[in-house]
Amino acid sequence: MSETLAPSSATQSATTGPVAGHLSIPVEAQPIRVYWIYALSLGLVHVLSLFALVPSLFSFSGLAVLVVTHVLFDGLGVSIGYHRLLTHRGFSCPRWLEHLLAILGICTLQDSPARWVAVHRMHHQHSDHQPDPHTPLVTFFWGHVGWLLVVDRRHDSIFHFERYVRDMLHDRFYFVLEKYLGWLWIYLGHAALITGMGYGFGLLWGMSSSEAGWLALSWLVWGVFVRTVFTLHVTWAVNSVCHTWGYRNYETRDNSRNSWWVALLTFGEGWHNNHHADQRSARHGHKWYEFDASWWTIRTLERMGLAWDVIGPKPQIQLAIDGGGPSENDS
Repeated sequence: MSETLAPSSATQSATTGPVAGHLSIPVEAQPIRVYWIYALSLGLVHVLSLFALVPSLFSFSGLAVLVVTHVLFDGLGVSIGYHRLLTHRGFSCPRWLEHLLAILGICTLQDSPARWVAVHRMHHQHSDHQPDPHTPLVTFFWGHVGWLLVVDRRHDSIFHFERYVRDMLHDRFYFVLEKYLGWLWIYLGHAALITGMGYGFGLLWGMSSSEAGWLALSWLVWGVFVRTVFTLHVTWAVNSVCHTWGYRNYETRDNSRNSWWVALLTFGEGWHNNHHADQRSARHGHKWYEFDASWWTIRTLERMGLAWDVIGPKPQIQLAIDGGGPSENDS
């Protein structure tokens, strides 16, 4: 469904637009039934992250693992892989690289690639209207995480969302991930790998076996549990915060907003109003000050010959960018 692409004559106030409570939940999620698999798994990882409060489990190397894995899994995996490549096909790349990016995205515990893409495409089709799976115009909590905790009949079977991801499920890699819960085993495997790497790092650093074991637990807590919770919430903020507060560069049919701090934490995903105005574009930052780390990474991949058919802003959007300040698009 197309958007209205006219630039705003001035940056719009964050107070304009509909407010929470404007909509009721999608009919496919009524009556409300708890989706126990999601509720328990999300609850468990939040509880496990509380081990970060144990002083002996803190380490600077564990904190460094959190930062590095957030960049790898949220930046490369979700922002570039799940979103700009798989959902919107904003560029093309070798199949092995596409699959690698999808595996990195799985390590964020944000569901399988096909299901993530299907939900996001539903969101764009119905953005901030009742069928939208996660609009905060129901409530802010609903848009942030509540929608994940209840059964939505559109999401409970591969056959309900197949029409949204038919292009992906023709690839056996994604079909196997979906059918055999391969994505869950990948997440568990990456947690075991990070823990083992922490133990090995401790031994190489000259620690005793018991000390290395504590370091491994630190990497597990900070590099897996805390990082997963952090990544989940900043990604969910794109759905909730960026449809509630922020400024608008373009008139769109929804309540999408630009948020600088969400963009900073999600590698450019917080320039959400820009994205809704030009959905297929791999570039989300339009103003000179709207830094878009994922866009620059894609451009780097392009120069390396690992990305091609990179889709930039539509001509009318590019004219607005060029007229509003220095352009980041040097193509």
